[in-house]
Amino acid sequence: MTKSEFAALHRPGDPLVLFNVWDAGSAVAVAKAGARAIATGSHSVAGAQGYADGEHMPFARLVETAQQIADAVDLPITIDMEAGYATNLADLGRNASALAHAGVIGCNLEDRLIRAGGLRAIDEQVERIAAVSAEGLFVNARTDIFLVPMKAGKDPNQVEMVHAAIERAAAYQRAGADCFFIPGLSDSDLIAQLCDNVALPVNVMRLPDMAHNAELARLGVARISYGGAPWHDAMAGVTAAAKAAFSHEG
Repeated sequence: MTKSEFAALHRPGDPLVLFNVWDAGSAVAVAKAGARAIATGSHSVAGAQGYADGEHMPFARLVETAQQIADAVDLPITIDMEAGYATNLADLGRNASALAHAGVIGCNLEDRLIRAGGLRAIDEQVERIAAVSAEGLFVNARTDIFLVPMKAGKDPNQVEMVHAAIERAAAYQRAGADCFFIPGLSDSDLIAQLCDNVALPVNVMRLPDMAHNAELARLGVARISYGGAPWHDAMAGVTAAAKAAFSHEG
């Protein structure tokens, strides 16, 4: 599948649903369930390798995982590369190229400052998006405007945050972004407002208090991600089964 064909899967009203995977085995399972594309989540991939999220896993491991997934499934693959595992544009471009050569068609690229906290300045993130786009990847430009406060226990469903996100979306589109990812935003009215004011396809991440997928489609969402939930659920099942097994020892 070409990048343009992958882009065509992102349709407001008929969103691409991505049930995020973490390795080749989970990718095969999700593909068999009827997926149109395969996507990883950084938290899940890192956790499956024994690392914490936040670019603690070596980038080489991420490329290796991407290659294993590409070898196992015949579907377009998009990889969460967090903030790119690079501080400068040259290294960022090389990392994007490595993923492309592993058989990846797209990536998530976030504007969070992973070590320092907060968000990158728009101008700086624009340069980074352009560097990744230049390597031929479909760039799902993620803004952490909503996720940062959500993780801090605050309500991210604020209209002023939506206005700030719309500003970033316009800049990211000019830089070559292909989709705009807004994890953390869950209010239906605010999602609809953002979709109405952003030219890029909009990607939301499923949260427990969100509307169902059909309603998200009606709001104009073009892509729905499940984030780390599938991995957490799978690991909870393994833990429960192991506890049951160990309880019968002896």
